[in-house]
Amino acid sequence: MTAHATLSARPQKRFWGWGYVHEQLSAQEHSVVQALLARLPGGFSAKVSEPQVEDFALAPPRMPAPATLAPVLSCTPYDRLVHSYGKSFADGVRMWMRHVPSAPDWVAFPRNEDELIDVLDWAHEQRVAVIPFGGGTSVVSGVEASVGDGYRATLSLDMERFDRVLEVDPTSRCARIQAGVLGPDLEAQLKPHGLTLRHYLQSFQFSTLGGWIATRAGGHYATQYTHIDDFVQSTRTVTPRGVVQTRRLPGSGAGPAPDRLIIGSEGTLGVITEAWMRLQDRPTFRASASVRFNSYPDAVACVRALSQSGLQPSNCRLLDAAEVAFAGVGDRRSPTLVLAFESADHPLHAWMVRALELVADHGGLYDHEAVQRSMAPADAAHATETPQHRQGSAGDWRDAFIRMPYWRDETTRHGAILDTFETAVTWDRFEAFYDGIKQDVAEAIRRVTGHAVPVSCRFTHVYPDGPATYFTFAASSGGHTDLASTWAQWRDIKAACNAAVVGHGGTSTHHHAVGRDHRPSYEQEVPQLMRQALAGAKAVMDPAGIMNPGVLIDPAQHFVGITGGTVSAGENGDTAGWPATTK
Repeated sequence: MTAHATLSARPQKRFWGWGYVHEQLSAQEHSVVQALLARLPGGFSAKVSEPQVEDFALAPPRMPAPATLAPVLSCTPYDRLVHSYGKSFADGVRMWMRHVPSAPDWVAFPRNEDELIDVLDWAHEQRVAVIPFGGGTSVVSGVEASVGDGYRATLSLDMERFDRVLEVDPTSRCARIQAGVLGPDLEAQLKPHGLTLRHYLQSFQFSTLGGWIATRAGGHYATQYTHIDDFVQSTRTVTPRGVVQTRRLPGSGAGPAPDRLIIGSEGTLGVITEAWMRLQDRPTFRASASVRFNSYPDAVACVRALSQSGLQPSNCRLLDAAEVAFAGVGDRRSPTLVLAFESADHPLHAWMVRALELVADHGGLYDHEAVQRSMAPADAAHATETPQHRQGSAGDWRDAFIRMPYWRDETTRHGAILDTFETAVTWDRFEAFYDGIKQDVAEAIRRVTGHAVPVSCRFTHVYPDGPATYFTFAASSGGHTDLASTWAQWRDIKAACNAAVVGHGGTSTHHHAVGRDHRPSYEQEVPQLMRQALAGAKAVMDPAGIMNPGVLIDPAQHFVGITGGTVSAGENGDTAGWPATTK
């Protein structure tokens, strides 16, 4: 095979950045990026050339693979590079640096569950670390093969061939879906049935159902159905000890729910191969409004009232003044609320009228005619759009939101630091939390780079008891001439962000998972006894500790078992004589 050869059947990805290789920035987007760079103080290093596969001198695999697995294994440089990192700022800057010290030795593309089990059996017996890989869009170092030196080799397990909707139950409005299916392909297969999962996220085009479940991803809905958890009816997971298949039930009180252990496990217990998912009829009624406020506290109070009203808007995203300026939304200065409702069952006039009464109570301003136009009947094509195109401030923000990862690739090569972090906190603490986060992170950026820049905030999801906040910042690297210095600066800033969100009482992550980047703050948030209990579950399902070591739980030679003591690995990685997976 050539250096660019791959076993993947999907369009060729940018191994060094976001999206597919055939997708490029438009001339207008280049102008937007240049304008963004021009606003940042401190200057930039010279533009770095786009990485090529030939730029990387990867070490050969550290051990051979059996001939029986040859049809599903690849060690070509391109496949190994695609699976080396996720899509965070740190991942991108390291690719621009040509710095990939821990590429996986092998990449597996199993075509069915039997082949997947064969791969896990081999990995278990030979002490090969396995990193499950969906779309590779992790932004928390959740898919890289940085697992320490306690393993003979590392293997990235790509689930792309598990890409079908296997069964549809229209009566219960559910479907059995393979875990490797990408968002657009999933929706295309459900569309003939008139159904939708309707779980849209920024990475929708490039991420998979299994990835959403494993990371507890947040999706389209700002209220009510906010996390993938809400849609999971049952799961099927292949672990090194065997298959865990949970039952299809609308609800159950039978002890701790097994699915809740799998959801959010981030590949540390096994590989999710399929799931029964709760679906919805495709929405045909919509209503939306862009609301601007003169006062941010008034805007926050309005969103809290909406979240506690029982109206359950599908979109209720509040952008502060710095966010609207950064994204070029509306008048570029007024806090703006993007508000929307949708339904497959009923017109939404009454819901929108009541919501706008709450908006008016808090001084919000909006275009009455635009609201009326948003409720006009849509033709069938528009009714099934994913998600619908919006005009005005809502459309401006959504366009910037979807394209932002492409912009970041371009700013990174110039040495700029463009990044985000998210969290959630209760309403009673929000004001102090918001002020504290912005102050602490801005001070960290000033200390690290020597320049002051604004930190912007938007609400992504809102609950009756608090908002999920998403912070964005863009900073120069202080005139450094090498990307290694930029990467070091980002690490310092990221540590400050982690410390700030937990120190001010927020969660270490609301919807981007823990990975390796959030481990320190995750361990402050989750009680030690519960972390030991999770390690005990891992010791049963993955006795050799080969599944995504370092994410949530340390590699096998260090992770804590049921009693709180260290679980030691025996010869070939077995513990307590447990066998490998059997078919």
